[in-house]
Amino acid sequence: MSSIIVGLDIGTSLIRAAIGEINDNNDMEILGVAKKASAGLRNGVIVNIEAAMAVIKSVIEAAEQNAGYEVTSCVTGIGGTQIESFNSRGLVAVSSRGKNTREITGQDVGRVIEAANAVQIPMDREMLHVIPQDYIIDGISGIKDPIHMMGVRLEAEVHIVTASRTAIQNVRSCVNRAGYALDSVMLKTLVATQAVVHEDELDLGSILIDLGAGTTDVIVLIHGAPVCTASIAVGGNLVTNDIAIVKGIPTVTAEKIKIESGSCWLPDIDGSKEVILPGVGGRPPELTTEAELCQIIQPRMEEIFTMVRNAVVHKTNLRQLSGNIVLTGGGALMNGVVELAQSVFGTSAVRLGIPEKHGGIEEYYRSPDWATAVGLILANKDAVTGKDGRKNKKNHSQSRKDSGESLFTRFKKTFF
Repeated sequence: MSSIIVGLDIGTSLIRAAIGEINDNNDMEILGVAKKASAGLRNGVIVNIEAAMAVIKSVIEAAEQNAGYEVTSCVTGIGGTQIESFNSRGLVAVSSRGKNTREITGQDVGRVIEAANAVQIPMDREMLHVIPQDYIIDGISGIKDPIHMMGVRLEAEVHIVTASRTAIQNVRSCVNRAGYALDSVMLKTLVATQAVVHEDELDLGSILIDLGAGTTDVIVLIHGAPVCTASIAVGGNLVTNDIAIVKGIPTVTAEKIKIESGSCWLPDIDGSKEVILPGVGGRPPELTTEAELCQIIQPRMEEIFTMVRNAVVHKTNLRQLSGNIVLTGGGALMNGVVELAQSVFGTSAVRLGIPEKHGGIEEYYRSPDWATAVGLILANKDAVTGKDGRKNKKNHSQSRKDSGESLFTRFKKTFF
């Protein structure tokens, strides 16, 4: 029997679940997906455990029905303002003074990563990832794989991602109360890169922007490794509120109109196309145009992209990247979002992040808003198959629980 991985994307607006199977050829197939409207979340943070738990249980059960499998555990992502990251450096001696140089081993690499990881973080934070960026041997940098090279001193530059311990505990509580074990919690934007960012984009330097309902999350990748993450505390819900306030309609109606008729790039709009606004409190319906809606939506979306650009420049001092800007999340489904991002960032290298085809009966998951759920499955594939590519005999829940080393190997292979 093939192994199963369940990716659970807990978002402000929607909760998505994707069930993937690692078949006998070591290929991943998406067996079933499901999504339902969120409850108990605000700006990506759980504020009502019971409400969130009920939706999580419902969406995983729906995915189980679509896939024809019963699952017992899942992996999930976390993002938003509860995420903080920073860069660190570690140094170890490979050979003692006066002794001959020797080959660097995997044990040396493990020691230098542990040295880079020896940093003090606040008690209310939990470390999620320690990702190698670069290795330096005797002052020579730019080394991606130091094993078997000769040297005396080994240094490593790493990117460390931490999250609010309370936020992680709340997520774990929701999943456990829904009746499932939580195998791991990972950074949303990091796993999304596994689903939608290509290897050449990683090497050239790219930015992934996750346009969520409550927050907009960003990760910057240079030379195959993340150099910074950022979260902007605004998202698609703010666009919905703007429409509701300007047009005097409920937010539920405004959300529906935004999805069905909204666009954020005025040059592509047919100014004469009308949109019906339902009446409120006995008031008769009104007519507006897609152009008028765009004049409400575009300034807010432009503000979000501008805030992202400023945050990236502030944290990295970058002015130009050779790769692409990749857009994911529900906000990436809006008409004109690519053209607006091209205008704000001053580049034509902007595209939607669409997961690759991974078999299965349906391809419903091939959309930017499924990048995190699919990425969670891909990021945990090695935990099921093992480092040699063969499926572990023990059950998948236990294998992922004990797979810290193989998960680290997965990230190292992906980002180098």
